[in-house]
Amino acid sequence: MLQIRWHSRAGQGAITGAKGLADVVAGTGKEVQAFALYGSAKRGAAMTAYNRIDSEPILNHEKFMSPDYVLVIDPGLTFITNICADEKPTTAYIITTHLSKEELLDKKPELKGKKVYTLDCIKISIDTLGKPIPNAPMLGAFIKISGILELEFFKEAFKKVLGKKLSPKIIEANMQAIERAYNEVK
Repeated sequence: MLQIRWHSRAGQGAITGAKGLADVVAGTGKEVQAFALYGSAKRGAAMTAYNRIDSEPILNHEKFMSPDYVLVIDPGLTFITNICADEKPTTAYIITTHLSKEELLDKKPELKGKKVYTLDCIKISIDTLGKPIPNAPMLGAFIKISGILELEFFKEAFKKVLGKKLSPKIIEANMQAIERAYNEVK
């Protein structure tokens, strides 16, 4: 079973990202879960979202997991929450930051020796969408690092998911954000 934990602030799109990923993956015939936990539910409050993906029915409905991937879409949460909680030796971290990977590791030494990938999802979302909603760029980075789906397949399927709610212009901006993050994550 593939397990993913998202660290975000309310309003940054982690729930939408987790549900969108689940919708796309479900279309491939896999079993999926997407859910979130948050405190005050006020914009800006720290929250977590989760995905589980498997070929078999998923019977576990608890929030606790040992994630294969930790996606941090708010840079500040890297330093004020325990993003390494319940990790596996193989857990990969994809972290939004304006810092270089070396600068990040110097400031967060607990990540040294782990699989850490960085990119600036906030900048990408501002450049492509005009506002700081970094979920789409994080999805692009996750698709590249995980190899779970081909980029073009994901983008086409995700367009259908977004088409239920957004205008074609906003959908295209999200596709640009996804592709740019896919190419920039390192």
